[in-house]
Amino acid sequence: MLQGFGLPARVARGIGKNLLIAPEGNTTRLLLACPDRPGLIATASGFLADAGLNIVDVDQHSTAAGRFFMRMVFDSPPPGDRAMLESRFAREIAGPAEMEFSFSESTRRKRVAVMVSREDHCLSDLLWRWRNDHLGGEIVVVVSNHEDLRGEVEAVGLPFEHVPISAETREQAEHRALDLIGNVDLLVLARYMQILSPAFLGALEAVGAPAINIHHSFLPAFVGADPYARAHERGVKLIGATAHYVTAELDAGPIIDQDVVRVGHEAEVPDLVRIGRDVERLVLARAVTAHLEDRVLLDGERTVVF
Repeated sequence: MLQGFGLPARVARGIGKNLLIAPEGNTTRLLLACPDRPGLIATASGFLADAGLNIVDVDQHSTAAGRFFMRMVFDSPPPGDRAMLESRFAREIAGPAEMEFSFSESTRRKRVAVMVSREDHCLSDLLWRWRNDHLGGEIVVVVSNHEDLRGEVEAVGLPFEHVPISAETREQAEHRALDLIGNVDLLVLARYMQILSPAFLGALEAVGAPAINIHHSFLPAFVGADPYARAHERGVKLIGATAHYVTAELDAGPIIDQDVVRVGHEAEVPDLVRIGRDVERLVLARAVTAHLEDRVLLDGERTVVF
């Protein structure tokens, strides 16, 4: 099944670039994946043309392994025609071409839950983008295993839920967190310093809500406590971050976005921390926005990001 679909009202133009936000209007998004063959773009666009629907944006990609991916944005049909259009597409186009596909409306805002611990840089950035309508979705709740960030969250009118967790209470805490998160479309781990159990991830998958995580990426990779201090000791020249979908295998999910910044010998530990946090918040924002804007499709353990 295709994943990474979102339904907000703005467009983030590009991954690895500055986010250029532009109104998308009342449009429908079609994402599809199927075995590659000639004529797929013409077939899909011809179907929409026959339905009298104007195409406003198209991105496509074919892999060396013979898979075809496409994101097409077109003027939305009248509400009463949506179900018939999707049914016809499934019967006339998707079935013969062995397509996985999804339609979504730009006017439906995707619901987002955020989990965070004590560090606020990624959360603060997400809240700013949400308040200024640059995120592409609606944050509905923030869940934390610490109380530190309650004031920051409640100051913008969002519910903040404290769910402490320990080795002895992990199962009960995860059940409580799932109840508080509720029926959302996406979970964002904005420096949530706990490992989610397979049972927790399975419950999210059951309601169709993937999770996106952000973590520092060094070369070499430093794990555990005080990674920036260890990076300083080794004289690293690159600081980076990786945003990826969360899977049961720790930090091994499909990568959505990455970035790096060069640093020199003069950078001390506080400089590395500041630079690293800047990279983390930007990479996470790009990944979340891409997902919410229906720009991420899964290709096995890889992603195609339009």
